[in-house]
Amino acid sequence: MSSTPAPAHTPAGTVAPKPKKPLYRSFGFQITIALIAGILLGILALNLGPDAEGNPNGLSATLTTIGNGYVTLLKTAVIPLIFLAIVASITQLRRVTNAARLAGQTLLWFGITALIAVTIGIILGVTIQPGNRVDHADLTEGDPYAVGTWWNFLKGLIPQNFLGLSVSGTADLDTGAVATSVSFNVLQIIVISVAVGIAALKLGRRAEPFVAFTESSLKVVQRVLWWIIRIAPLGTLGLIGSAVVTYGWEKLTTLIWFAVAIYVGLALVLFVVYPILVKTHGLSIRQYFSGVWPAVQLAFVSRSSIGTLPLTQRVTERNLGVPREYASFAVPLGATTKMDGCAAIYPAIAAIFVAQFYGIELNIVSYLLIALVSVVGSAATAGTTGAVVMLTLTLSTLGLPLEGVGLLLAIDPILDMGRTAVNVAGQALVPTIVAKREGILDRGLYDAPRDGEPFADDSADAPEDELEAAPTRA
Repeated sequence: MSSTPAPAHTPAGTVAPKPKKPLYRSFGFQITIALIAGILLGILALNLGPDAEGNPNGLSATLTTIGNGYVTLLKTAVIPLIFLAIVASITQLRRVTNAARLAGQTLLWFGITALIAVTIGIILGVTIQPGNRVDHADLTEGDPYAVGTWWNFLKGLIPQNFLGLSVSGTADLDTGAVATSVSFNVLQIIVISVAVGIAALKLGRRAEPFVAFTESSLKVVQRVLWWIIRIAPLGTLGLIGSAVVTYGWEKLTTLIWFAVAIYVGLALVLFVVYPILVKTHGLSIRQYFSGVWPAVQLAFVSRSSIGTLPLTQRVTERNLGVPREYASFAVPLGATTKMDGCAAIYPAIAAIFVAQFYGIELNIVSYLLIALVSVVGSAATAGTTGAVVMLTLTLSTLGLPLEGVGLLLAIDPILDMGRTAVNVAGQALVPTIVAKREGILDRGLYDAPRDGEPFADDSADAPEDELEAAPTRA
């Protein structure tokens, strides 16, 4: 007689709960361990110092290679992702009821949250006064790698070619060797993508083959990016370790009050403002954070809202319950224009820092201009790493010395981690509260327990054989 136990029965219409995954398979756990390991290895490499010839030691070089390699992989997928995601997001509006109302509500809440964030930044800058707490002799100016003005911003919107592509070359006079580099203007790609998306939307049924091709291509690019995201813990280890070796702790202590002001502002937005907005819309704060946290972690490491876009969209749909038709429009739009960290908190505090450092008095009009630039000009950051363009845009609007940007470059990567994490959290928050206000949020998904694995059970993207074996959700 068989001793096999009888299968467990579940109530009709329900699915038996999945077995709990081991902790080591949790994406969040893997990222956390990589962060800790990267810091420890970075400190070890820093203490080992350079070799006898003054070159970085083997551990430092390895960490840098791993970190740079991961960023290069992300950048490779960013350009096609921006174009395809924006075109697909605009064409998705044809499937959404009240599309114009949803788009308007999304932009309105982008502006509201940006205004709240920049207000917090201004208050902290005036209260903490980081520019008055720095010894001028301790700071050396770097060379700003980008400068933004309203005129340059407007000129940058005009595409030079269909791909927004530019090629530059340098020649070595001694060896005669010529090096070329290719760069993309993200703002121009956004303009091109928006124009193509609107044209496809206006053409209606005649554009269906193109729309289908675009959506299919987007799935392919996202699949490749999922593979890149899966090795994020390895990239995390290299990026954090390399940052510790490159910048050390002494550069952070020079601008400690500025860094404190930035991270206090980021913390207030992420852990106070966003939870208040979540709660006032009748949603669980705990569920919001547990749902969005995988994307926040990846954003902290990658320092790229666009690079995090596929994961942000996935958690917004699967964890927070925003309908795919709306999320596929709102999340890509947010990844290119919704920057509470880079375009609101940071330029506000940094502009006040520069004014205080150079002894320039700001008035109420100056603060209003900071708020205006932050709400209107956030597209200048375009979802890429760093917020120097946004800062120089703010400084030039206020008439403050652009040399002040160079003072802050030393710790910019350290600050950019927190800024991007807040950016991504906001990019998932706005579609969630708009969906709740419009009555289209899936509360069953929002309130469902999390298993910590952002890659499992995505039936829409699963291969055919996985679909056949996947259990049906009740």
